[in-house]
Amino acid sequence: MATRVTPVIALLLAMATPASAQSDAPADRGPVPPAVRMQDAAGQLTVRVVRIAEPIVADGRLDDPIYSEVPAIDGFVQQLPDEGAAATEPTEVWILFDDRNVYLAARCWDSHPERMVTNEMTRDARNMWSNASLAVVFDTFHDGRNGINFLSNPLGGLFDSLVTDERNVNIDWNTVWDAKASVFDQGWIVEMVIPFKSLRYQPGGAQTWGINIARHVQWKNETSYLSGVPASLGRRGILQVSSSATLVGIEPPTTSRNLELKPYAISGALTDLDSAPATENDVTGEVGFDLKYGLTRSLITDFTVNTDFAQVEADEQQINLTRFSLFFPEKREFFLEGQGIFAFGNPEGAARRRNARPSDAPVLFFSRRIGLEGGEEVPIIAGGRVAGRAGAYSIGLLNIQTGDSESGDTLPTNFSVVRLKRDLLRRSTIGVIYTRRSLLPDGPGVNQAYGADANFRFYENLSLTGYFARTETPDLTGGDSSYRGRFAYTGDRYGVEVDHLTVDEDFNPEIGFVRRDDFRRNFAQLRFSPRPRSVPWLRRIIHQGSFDYITDTTGVLETSEGKLRFELELENSDKWHVEYTDSFEGLQEEFEIVDGIVLPPGGYAFRDVRTEYEIGAQRRVSGRVSLLHGSFFNGTRTEVAYQGRVVVTPRFAVEPRIAVND
Repeated sequence: MATRVTPVIALLLAMATPASAQSDAPADRGPVPPAVRMQDAAGQLTVRVVRIAEPIVADGRLDDPIYSEVPAIDGFVQQLPDEGAAATEPTEVWILFDDRNVYLAARCWDSHPERMVTNEMTRDARNMWSNASLAVVFDTFHDGRNGINFLSNPLGGLFDSLVTDERNVNIDWNTVWDAKASVFDQGWIVEMVIPFKSLRYQPGGAQTWGINIARHVQWKNETSYLSGVPASLGRRGILQVSSSATLVGIEPPTTSRNLELKPYAISGALTDLDSAPATENDVTGEVGFDLKYGLTRSLITDFTVNTDFAQVEADEQQINLTRFSLFFPEKREFFLEGQGIFAFGNPEGAARRRNARPSDAPVLFFSRRIGLEGGEEVPIIAGGRVAGRAGAYSIGLLNIQTGDSESGDTLPTNFSVVRLKRDLLRRSTIGVIYTRRSLLPDGPGVNQAYGADANFRFYENLSLTGYFARTETPDLTGGDSSYRGRFAYTGDRYGVEVDHLTVDEDFNPEIGFVRRDDFRRNFAQLRFSPRPRSVPWLRRIIHQGSFDYITDTTGVLETSEGKLRFELELENSDKWHVEYTDSFEGLQEEFEIVDGIVLPPGGYAFRDVRTEYEIGAQRRVSGRVSLLHGSFFNGTRTEVAYQGRVVVTPRFAVEPRIAVND
């Protein structure tokens, strides 16, 4: 595979025509200086970024002279609670740049600053979205699909993520940037400094980008945007890159090259006098490095030699009461750049609801299968990867060589992946993928997987998605295909979803993840969620029903699950719901649900009721309190749980989690 990398890149670069590189969006369009904001008759907003000669001193003070010389950008509109209305708390924004950085500064006025919710400093903590906050998303390719998101709060906390195809968000990705914030008697101020080297963009001089800015006022439970976003998207509104305003006047550096080198060295001395033979002061050591280089400003290559994953954060704890494997997301930095490009045939993205049923859709490329085997670490000798964009194409190429595991159970293996996606229409894509593993985990033989997927999105809330994939594995001669088709309408008042998924018995992507095989799944869901105006304390009522029906490929029922859900969203950001579930599980073989408890084969029908109250983050004690009771396989189950946050000071909090099961 390594010999094919260069021709593939050359071919894709040749296919990217100049028309796809923003030539249809002249950089001089937009507000005439000194104006920085313009809105046309159709409502499309255009803002102008201002070049500065001297760098901004980021201190959260807005005392640099440029802030009095350049008018602020304002006019934010509500997403929630009153879609399209003017924001009740004004926001003023300045967007500036010099040869090195993009600067975004904001003065966030607040009629009751003493009520501001600001208690999170942890990098990339999800709780940042429940603080008073300001977020910006840059669509640096101006394609209305992909973006880079930065968020901060009045404490200067940092949150960044990559947005791919408006649905996949990678919050484990981090880059170099900074934010300084301060609170004054009528609100708070933030200054963000984002180096051009931390961004990915088209080559060239003057460009046109997309931009949207979100302001959240937690004590009012109000979210507003610079450019309007549909209420139906909720907190996912920042992912709707196609709703962004147009940013003109930006001139990224043309000669900058993104080069990062991270070497490491580890050494130790071992003494074990009881071993045979005895060991005394046996010195060991390892060296290696990671290198990142920008082939262009939008196409990044990574190299790794003798990779060290010692710095990787721990996985979040999960409880598994099913007979299927758990899915843990990738957290190793080497695999995070451009991760969304490699995603295949998974329309859910990262926006699944809490307590929702895990997705049964197979993952054709799952990077955690590289360097880990059966829970044992396998050394990565060397590898390389290319990920990014070339015109209308998204490109992902990977080749990794691993060595022997310490136990000797895993032999040297090569892993290769090729992923290509092409933008279509305004917000749609088609793509292909190919994966190859040179040696199977249990012996010789090459495994290959290949497939094609499509994602068509129309209007604001209508989508059609699907894929077809096949695998080739020696000694597996049965069905080796998987395919899926899904229709979804996700409006604010109404929602409809219909999904069909098939995975054959011998569908086996060895560099992927298959939760269950040999099944056909049919799923349907309906939602009615009005926003009553006559009840001042109530924001939204959700009525939802769904039915999941899974058989094996011969038609024998394995799993069915019907759900009815009733939910209230309150104006103060509290939520309450009650959910009734009617389930059936057909066990074809024994299943040890926990140590010492084995369920015999047979059919099991059981029902339960679950209720949960979510306490808004504006309180010192917040979180979720839940109660579940009902039958479970051939017994009963009762669970009482609390997962929350107790704020001691704005910079110190305790996060208890307790669950009692009977």
